[in-house]
Amino acid sequence: MLVAWCTGLRVRIHECGGCHIGDNPRMTTSIFKRPVDIDKINSIHAQSVVSRLGIEFLEVGADFLCARMPVDARTTQPMGILHGGSSILLAETLGSVAAIFASEPGFAAVGLEINANHLRAVTSGWVTGTCTPVHIGRTTQVWAIEIRDEAQKMVCIARITVAIVADLRSEAGKTLSSLSEG
Repeated sequence: MLVAWCTGLRVRIHECGGCHIGDNPRMTTSIFKRPVDIDKINSIHAQSVVSRLGIEFLEVGADFLCARMPVDARTTQPMGILHGGSSILLAETLGSVAAIFASEPGFAAVGLEINANHLRAVTSGWVTGTCTPVHIGRTTQVWAIEIRDEAQKMVCIARITVAIVADLRSEAGKTLSSLSEG
């Protein structure tokens, strides 16, 4: 991991090419409450829009999750530049997956709101998203996602808010559901 300075803030450049702004490059305690296996995350998305757009999860750290997406015919608009919706899909995918792993077992993450600013056009290559927490609470989480091109120039900045709800597929979720049924 490289450390650089950007507008007076410490920026950590991860192996995946993404970055995280923060003051603690030696963070050793993970924010994730479940084991994170990059290969398993990629395989879970094998038959979804995530794989159809070529998104690949790359790296997980104590406080970040990285994935990349190709800029090609699947992800561009008719003008030949990266479609803003593709960037949003990458951001929402990263935020939702990170939120699930930062939640206790038996709970799931459901998107409430996402917003993004598209800052620069990209016509080819790959873009890499790095997701870091803004707030991890018991019932809501907020995640920031920076999407950068291969030259490390920021393409998009996004923020997603998710609700943390009982996963009705889990035993804990079934128990909570049965309590609410009366």
